Amino acid sequence: MKYESIEQIYDGNNKIRARLKELVSPLTDEQTSTRPDGEKWTVAQIVEHIAMVDGSAMRICAKLLKKAQESGKTSDGKVVISDNFLQKGSEISTMKVEAPEVVHPNAGQSIPDSLATLDETSGQLEHMRELFESVDGTELKFPHPFFGEISAQEWLALKGGHEMRHIRQIKNVLAKIN
Repeated sequence: MKYESIEQIYDGNNKIRARLKELVSPLTDEQTSTRPDGEKWTVAQIVEHIAMVDGSAMRICAKLLKKAQESGKTSDGKVVISDNFLQKGSEISTMKVEAPEVVHPNAGQSIPDSLATLDETSGQLEHMRELFESVDGTELKFPHPFFGEISAQEWLALKGGHEMRHIRQIKNVLAKIN
């Protein structure tokens, strides 16, 4: 998705989060803990993974924005998404990728616990909104395993894309167990 403002990214991410919650909240323990043949993770593990990645992305954004703020880099709230980011986003949408080990689910979190973690991260990101709108979040970069060097704004946009990818995965898992 092409974003023009930080507000649009936040709104898009909030809508995606609502879709995730709507999808997983009514599921039974059996549905969330069953791993069908051909799948690496259960629904509960997928949501735990989303929560882990979400927290990592938030921390990366915080570090990048803090450095930008310390160097006095200001912004008008407009978003700059690189052509490389858009190209990689298009490529990854049709690929099956392996998550780095550091974000493999390992805590055995329940869906409610993972959703609570996601809510906490969302709250922290909401507190960062003013920074995103006032500090230049485009110049400083941090590497992503697939996308390469990306900015705080791109990390924020990537959060929603990552979550949508896993919403599709959860639907596929549920189709196999229902």
